[in-house]
Amino acid sequence: MLLSNAAISAVSAAFLASLVEVVEAFTIILAVGTVRGWRPAAAGTIAGLIALSAMVAFLGPALNQIPLQSMRIAIGVLLLLFGSRWLRKAILRYAGVIPLHDESTAFAAATTELGKKALRSRRQSDWIAGITALKAVLLEGVEVVFIVVAVGVGHGLLWAASIGAAAAGALVLAVGLIVHRPLARVPENALKFAVGVLLSSFGVFWTGEGLGVTWPGGDFALVGFILVFSVASLLSVRIARSAILEVVA
Repeated sequence: MLLSNAAISAVSAAFLASLVEVVEAFTIILAVGTVRGWRPAAAGTIAGLIALSAMVAFLGPALNQIPLQSMRIAIGVLLLLFGSRWLRKAILRYAGVIPLHDESTAFAAATTELGKKALRSRRQSDWIAGITALKAVLLEGVEVVFIVVAVGVGHGLLWAASIGAAAAGALVLAVGLIVHRPLARVPENALKFAVGVLLSSFGVFWTGEGLGVTWPGGDFALVGFILVFSVASLLSVRIARSAILEVVA
């Protein structure tokens, strides 16, 4: 086996999580490029990517200085909390409690806001446009950095997680350049559901490892956790939908 189950899960989690965040960032960058031109959009994007790369380069080695058991517990708990937040939001959206995210709507709102700011001087407008692109990359990218570092550090999987994140970014960029419009058809809620399941599974697995638990089957225990979280989440969607239908009725 070329890759362990943990490595495959790390690549998958980083790829899917990054795909969601990159699509959202790309929507803002596309709006900036459409309204103010691609020069400020590219400048803000590149500056954001440099800052995020520096964060990964700093956090990885820094966290490796922390005792392994303590770090696994801390990261495991954080991953569980982080994954549960994504999973909860995905469940509520599938159940119809909160509306689905629409990239076309987000693009329209961003272009309208940038159009208002474009009434100022061109130089000032370009500066604002670049900052808008930078902010989009940083805000969405920080979550990606956290996931990449969390699933990779301490387990020799930092490169695997980084490759997953980079692949997602390259995919969105390639598709975006071809279609030149918001990627509204990306099944974002399904991706968030999958990422929530993966991160929650990692969280339980690594928290247990940090506490000295020996999981049956080693890395294969991850598959079991993924199945448990998937089934429990799908049941939660059905229960929430039923509750809503009863209220409406």
